[in-house]
Amino acid sequence: MAQCDNSPPTFFQKFPGTAYVHDMNRSLLIPVYAALALGALIATWTFNIAHIAHGGSASDFFTDGYVNYVSSSLTNDLLFVAVAAIVFMVVDARRTGVRYVWVYVVLSFAIAISVMFPLYLIARERALAASQ
Repeated sequence: MAQCDNSPPTFFQKFPGTAYVHDMNRSLLIPVYAALALGALIATWTFNIAHIAHGGSASDFFTDGYVNYVSSSLTNDLLFVAVAAIVFMVVDARRTGVRYVWVYVVLSFAIAISVMFPLYLIARERALAASQ
């Protein structure tokens, strides 16, 4: 006797043709993520290079993030978002099969989380596409 599957349909089973739309969205997301990573690289490293050129050090870099209330707020905000993004990348990489997640984590500190998180999202989209 065949068993009846009484589980509710998934989102894509409810709406015929949405798998195609999802694939189309994936192909649109990758260039958006790439543009965000490139923009973030330019926006962050323009100031990182200026900081170094004016004699700034790595220790100055972090203490300068707390020179006033506004910069302190932005620095704290960035730190908490970075931790959330890193936790997401590590957990999500195990689920989706993204390889070498440790590279994204390490380079988040060395380059910028705003650069590496969109690059991780590109790798994630590619892993999801490959698994389908």
